[in-house]
Amino acid sequence: MKLFRHENRENNARSRALYAKFEIAYTLIDFCAAVCFVVGSVLFFFESTQTSATWLFLIGSIFFAAKPCLRVVREIKLYRMGDMADLAKRYEN
Repeated sequence: MKLFRHENRENNARSRALYAKFEIAYTLIDFCAAVCFVVGSVLFFFESTQTSATWLFLIGSIFFAAKPCLRVVREIKLYRMGDMADLAKRYEN
């Protein structure tokens, strides 16, 4: 079983539920990053709020950096779930 395979998320009900939870988290991270960048962009129009804008851009960047990390964690969990199923099948034989 390999990482980043579509079949991994369809192995069983647990893997489908895990995949759905990670997709919700992924979407929330996208939304938060977008809000940070939009609000930060507006704040850059005013000199008095440029420091806040810079912080929002940094926070938005951190959110975007979290996305691939979340994807790797999800794939590792799915991989382990599939691997356990393979081990269980071997044990039965």
